[in-house]
Amino acid sequence: MSRVPTLEDVARAAGVSRATASRVVRGDVNVHGEKVLAVEGAIKSLGYVPNTSARSLATRSTDAIALIVPEPDALVFADPFFGTAVAAVSSRLADSDKQLLLVLSGGPGGPERLRRFIRARHADGLVVMSHHDGGTWAQILSDADAPVVFIGRPPTGVDALFVDVDNVEGGRVAARRLMARGRHRLAVITGALDMPAGRDRLEGFCEELAVHGIGPVTTEIGDFTATSGEAAAERLLASGLDIDGIFAGNDLTAIGALRRLTRAGIDVPDDIALIGFDDIAIARESINDLTTIANPATELSTLATSMLLDLLGGARPESIVLQDLVLRERGTA
Repeated sequence: MSRVPTLEDVARAAGVSRATASRVVRGDVNVHGEKVLAVEGAIKSLGYVPNTSARSLATRSTDAIALIVPEPDALVFADPFFGTAVAAVSSRLADSDKQLLLVLSGGPGGPERLRRFIRARHADGLVVMSHHDGGTWAQILSDADAPVVFIGRPPTGVDALFVDVDNVEGGRVAARRLMARGRHRLAVITGALDMPAGRDRLEGFCEELAVHGIGPVTTEIGDFTATSGEAAAERLLASGLDIDGIFAGNDLTAIGALRRLTRAGIDVPDDIALIGFDDIAIARESINDLTTIANPATELSTLATSMLLDLLGGARPESIVLQDLVLRERGTA
């Protein structure tokens, strides 16, 4: 069996020192062009493959970025927002030397697995999305010995860079849209209130209504899932309240509510106007096109990944809040 070529073999074949050969393999731009060509020729002729494990030990670099999602697997794969975000992070890393690791840390034992992952330094930096307040995982991220960037405002008590949309303003936009349709007996089906986005959207909605001297007829608590939207709509129907408009915390919640209202024979939007948030693809393909507020998953994820790469490169970026909220006006509100 032939011997696996080493870096010393490459250096000898190229007529350079081992240190020069190593610098070429690492991509050092300060090596003279002729030596680069000689080393690259030797690598090709010998079939040399760099020992990335040894290089990682020497440099403490893993050449990997982790996307941390502290949600149960079933929710991650059910919500198209996550798939869009993963694709965007992967695409942004395509022109770098970093690989993407997906870490789902929701469910029992998730925080402890995350703790072990971070302590083992399996990734050079972390992008975090769909995060909740409370629990131990937020403290784990705060103590991480690696740069961290959040997609969405960080949870309470965590000081970190982030990229987000102005969710408070998004709630105001939803309120103004429903009132422009002549709807003033309004209900809210919130997102998860242990998440900054859930609280911010509710806050903005209620603030805008208060400016006009009204408030929500009722507030139902949801968790950003279609199941919670359907259950909340069921409670609204059972309450007998006279509702003519609903603001749902996100599109999946709105789709669940729409499903239940339709089964009850309620016409949306003629009887009850409905507005969601996120502008996910499935909302555009629902039974009635859903009026929604765009939450650009691709842009947010790309910006967060770029911010993390900047941090790893020694830059000092600042958090970004996107102010230009786009209302997709369709049939339901």
